[in-house]
Amino acid sequence: MTDLILPALTLALVGAFAGVLAGLLGVGGGIVLVPAFFYLFSAAGYGSDDLMQICLATSLATIIVTSARSVMAHNRKGAVDWPILKAWAPGIAIGAAIGVLMVSALRTQTLQVIFGVLVVVIAVYMMFGRASWRLADEMPQGPVKYVMAVLTGFVSVLLGIGGGSIGVPIMTLHGRPIHRAVATAAGFGGLIALPSALLFLLTPTENAPPGTIGAVNIPAFLIVIVMTTITAPLGASLAHRLDAKMLKKFFAFFLMLVALNMLRKSLF
Repeated sequence: MTDLILPALTLALVGAFAGVLAGLLGVGGGIVLVPAFFYLFSAAGYGSDDLMQICLATSLATIIVTSARSVMAHNRKGAVDWPILKAWAPGIAIGAAIGVLMVSALRTQTLQVIFGVLVVVIAVYMMFGRASWRLADEMPQGPVKYVMAVLTGFVSVLLGIGGGSIGVPIMTLHGRPIHRAVATAAGFGGLIALPSALLFLLTPTENAPPGTIGAVNIPAFLIVIVMTTITAPLGASLAHRLDAKMLKKFFAFFLMLVALNMLRKSLF
């Protein structure tokens, strides 16, 4: 029992922090959860070729709940762009399903490198990007919209995070204010997480931690969602008190920190 208390408390603290980030940045908390699960499971002796699959899958499962809470909190402030969310939903779900197939075929070290490289790229953009940068004044339509929606779902599953890391840059580059982009991207997280988590429940893994069904670790999932459910509204409230520039820098800082840690772990 003593051996279980410290990991459970650590997961509770990480879950609380992830919930704040979910509401604050629209990232579903996965940017914190994936590496947290990885380090905790590795320290407990469950390192295997399938470990990153378990981390990604469990993170995505928690995002189902976190995203719902975050979207509701943002919606009370009228910040969610529902037409964008509805129009992008089919493509995002398809991309997420393709992402699960890709993750299932790759091993831990490869997924670590993919995670690290992609998140560094995203963080650099968010850190040095300018509000004046535009690809267009309106969101993409037609085939371009569907391609970008599929890519959003696909890449987000490879990262084990909600749609914020991809959706926020896409929306800000197409003229959407950062606060509105963060609120809407929180909804992307649920569209990505629900189909991918269901598929991951059917994905077999080896040397998995106790309580793992398919690739989803149920005890970690339950501990985290209890905490994120409590703290996600706090993050959403905080998001509307911060100016856009500070919000982007805060977002970029956490992305870069986690990405570099993951790359260090995989390459050295």
